[in-house]
Amino acid sequence: MAAGRGTRLRPLTYHVPKPMLRIAGKNLIEHNLDKLPAEIDELIFVVNYLKEQIVNHFGYEFGGRKVKYVYQKDMLGTGHALKACQKVLADRFLVMMGDDIYSKADIEESLKHEQCIVAKETSGKFAGGRIKLNSQGNLEDILEGAHKSKAGGLANLGLYVLTDKFFDYNLEKIYGGKEYGLPQTLVKVAQDHPVKIVRATDWIQISDLAGLKRAEKILTSKQGLVK
Repeated sequence: MAAGRGTRLRPLTYHVPKPMLRIAGKNLIEHNLDKLPAEIDELIFVVNYLKEQIVNHFGYEFGGRKVKYVYQKDMLGTGHALKACQKVLADRFLVMMGDDIYSKADIEESLKHEQCIVAKETSGKFAGGRIKLNSQGNLEDILEGAHKSKAGGLANLGLYVLTDKFFDYNLEKIYGGKEYGLPQTLVKVAQDHPVKIVRATDWIQISDLAGLKRAEKILTSKQGLVK
């Protein structure tokens, strides 16, 4: 998913799409692509805002993988973005946001499941999608908004393994909005096809300028430890 405008990262994103911002020597997309296992044999970018920069950088082959682009003309949410990819997706696939950084271990663990969503254990207040589990410990619901439970909960990180069964369902709108949400639609899928939960071991969220600086510091520190 690399179509958004990244408005909370302005002025940096006036002339550069958010997923192409560079930290610790790479753009955000490359940090994730470097962690993909060999079984991922094709890359599909959903693009819109300043899409030429993404296309010109990655071309139609990158890191030994074929690359395709899907243009999301109307930016109507992540569900709408994935639906736009229906003609180029088949069987089973990994979905990730282009502007957060995930861990190699979590990606590999998620691919062990037919369908799953990666979540982070939280404590205290948090904003975003809170995952509700069913009696089998699989996905039952995802509640968007600000959550005040002192016990915390499970937060959706926007990393999924899905199958083409997703396209059998009508897109669901995000509560009270005009956009169609991938998580909200996935809840409908989960009623018929189990969606496992993978607990994340590491995740770097980049939602604003402070988050970008924090990510730079974390990744630079990790590179130093590797050296």
